[in-house]
Amino acid sequence: MTTTTLLDAAPQEEAHAPRAVAQAMVGNAASPAAIRRLSHALSAPSSAKAQRGVIEKLRAALAAIRSGNFILGARQAQAALKIDPSSGVAWHVLAICYEKSGDVVAALDAYQSALQRLPQDTDIAHDLGRLAHQLGYLPIAEKLLLRYLAAHPGHVEATNNLACVLRDQNRYPDAIDQLTPLLEVEPANAVLWNTLGSVLNDQGQVGQALIFFEEALRLDPAFAKARYNRANARSPLGDTSGALEDVEAALPGAETAYEQAMMRMARALMMMGLAKIPEGFDAYEVRLDPALPDAMRVAVDAPRWDPKTEAIAGKRLLVVGEQGIADELVFANALADVLDAVGTDGQVYLAVEPRMVGLFQRAHPRAIVGGHRAVRLEGRLTRYMPFIEDLSEAGVRIDAWTPIASLMAPYRPSVASFPPARQIIMPDPDRVARWAAELQALGLGLKIGLHWKSLVMTGARAAFFATGFQLWQPILTTPGCIMINLQCGDVSDDLAAAKAAGVRIWTPPINLKDDLEDVAALSVACDLVIGPGIAGTNIAASAGARTWMVVAPDDWHLMQTDRYVFYPDVRIFKRAAVDGWPHVIQDIRSALDAAVAGDWNTP
Repeated sequence: MTTTTLLDAAPQEEAHAPRAVAQAMVGNAASPAAIRRLSHALSAPSSAKAQRGVIEKLRAALAAIRSGNFILGARQAQAALKIDPSSGVAWHVLAICYEKSGDVVAALDAYQSALQRLPQDTDIAHDLGRLAHQLGYLPIAEKLLLRYLAAHPGHVEATNNLACVLRDQNRYPDAIDQLTPLLEVEPANAVLWNTLGSVLNDQGQVGQALIFFEEALRLDPAFAKARYNRANARSPLGDTSGALEDVEAALPGAETAYEQAMMRMARALMMMGLAKIPEGFDAYEVRLDPALPDAMRVAVDAPRWDPKTEAIAGKRLLVVGEQGIADELVFANALADVLDAVGTDGQVYLAVEPRMVGLFQRAHPRAIVGGHRAVRLEGRLTRYMPFIEDLSEAGVRIDAWTPIASLMAPYRPSVASFPPARQIIMPDPDRVARWAAELQALGLGLKIGLHWKSLVMTGARAAFFATGFQLWQPILTTPGCIMINLQCGDVSDDLAAAKAAGVRIWTPPINLKDDLEDVAALSVACDLVIGPGIAGTNIAASAGARTWMVVAPDDWHLMQTDRYVFYPDVRIFKRAAVDGWPHVIQDIRSALDAAVAGDWNTP
């Protein structure tokens, strides 16, 4: 099967860590009603022998779907397509079987093939819209759902799903406008209350969202999605233990492999946050579950290392960085341990973000560091290592490989096993000296490096960052400080607003997204780096720069301590779940005033 046009249209964005996301999309392509509709489509008599063969195979496929045997259903649908590759119904049935089996990429391809052959079938458009949303193709999902609603105005499931798509595009008022008229007509609809709660939760209105999740559960106590969403609201409000109970209670009600994987992801993050390790680290292996659209596959000709059963001393081990820059840095906490375990008779090869190769190589001279690359093959994120392929051509063979986050369970089995502060990456000393001279030329005052948002600001992720650069004004106007822009991406509007307010922010003449050698060196040259827990602040902390990090109230990296266990020297400022940003900004301002006076330790 060829790669789909929808996959070709996929926007490529910087990788970031898996996270637990709201579950509010509804609809079951294999529901009894859906299967009845397909059965009726096969009921018309046919005189053609080939067509009778197709119908026979598809009826067998539907019978398999009814019994829950989706693999057998797929085989029967494929047999029908061998007889008639143009059968839109056969493609639709095959898509349903793939989706229910958890092969969302193949399902996406089959749904598109079905819609191409049956362009007037709005049920296919709805199913494809749901799947497009799951895979992150939000504008396409919106168009497909609008197409369905044009034929079925007021349809509750489709309207609910459109609201989810709008929510994940940060179009919160539009999402609410879709939901509220239906709630006036159907106030006892638990699905709509759950989705409304998810919209408010994404906006950071956690307390109000919790009320709506509670209402959904009052109306339908067995509603697994609402119980899972309530867990994700309870955790930032300080009840992580109760949230974990909710997730574990919701798991048996997961309707798809994707839903189950997302619930297991939430469970793993909560376990780690509660310092239930190494069990939480073991649970975190769910990040590699193929049911998650961005789960990483690794293209390397070697088996994966199992630290529970295999000694690694004297072996050639490839450690593969995963997720985003921040996660590679966090999980590199155990690199020194695995280097010691492999020993001088073996060799560790480390594959990291290409922009970070030199930074890692200086800090870990015993390793051989190279860059990884990522491509989407059949819609799946696949990571490969050109430098390992070069070594292979030269006759060097890797004995085993491991994802970098999987080093946590064997080497960090308890909070006490985390080491004191250690340098994860090392900037070029000459660059640090050059930037120190540049900063000195700016004049007197503490040089404060600033980050204030992430490159990825879609959906719930946006709630983790201050909404509106003006909130930072108390920090920006601290007497005795010169602000240094370290924020990557297009921040021209923010900088223009600061200038209009009379605030001086110096922007270095570099590409703050790609010139990470300079970003790391400049961070170390600054007196202080401030920001939320994104790639830039992780670079600063990993390089040994003095760093103040704003963390969410349930940030799992704290593990029930008052510090960021991966970077114990980092000073944390914990924001509240409700209206937390103004208070945490003021706390930072007070600490900055003390630092200007020479006191870096005032809490």
